[in-house]
Amino acid sequence: MVKREIRVLGIDDAPFDKNRDKETIIVAAFFRGGNFIDGILTTRAHVDGDDSTGKIARMVNSCRFYPQLQCLMLDGIAVGGFNIVDVNELSRMTSLPVIVVIRDYPDFSRIYAALRKLGMESRINLIEKAGPVQKIGNVHVQLANIGAEKAGQIIRTTATHSHIPEPIRAAHIIASGLVFGESRGKV
Repeated sequence: MVKREIRVLGIDDAPFDKNRDKETIIVAAFFRGGNFIDGILTTRAHVDGDDSTGKIARMVNSCRFYPQLQCLMLDGIAVGGFNIVDVNELSRMTSLPVIVVIRDYPDFSRIYAALRKLGMESRINLIEKAGPVQKIGNVHVQLANIGAEKAGQIIRTTATHSHIPEPIRAAHIIASGLVFGESRGKV
């Protein structure tokens, strides 16, 4: 059984201009369950780069919240466009399970076609290595070092105001507000 105030870090990237920005901001919201935000972390990763896994791992491992953390939750498997997070490596580097939360089932044929067109075919392996996309409740997930049952318990515990867990919603709202001056987009 998952504790009501499980310590979870929700991670999302900020909006960016693909033609102008070389980096995007990554925001992480540290939550107790789905009700209490206790801190914020930030880092940056290159747009369409390959540094997201290392940057997120360093951010997590060096934060004062690390000893309390039980799980990382990502809003999708990529930040900054096609900077794909190696979720298994992130889990290994942080010694924490990772839940990738996806609103709608991905159109893999479209994603893979775009990666091939951009000469980023090797990144397809990172997406496939993350494992199958499963439906848990009203969201889809990919899991690293956590079973579907426990992941479902964590999602139910932290999704207090919508289908999306609060740590991810908060990270999204904050990241958007940093870029636009106020939050925008789907939360």
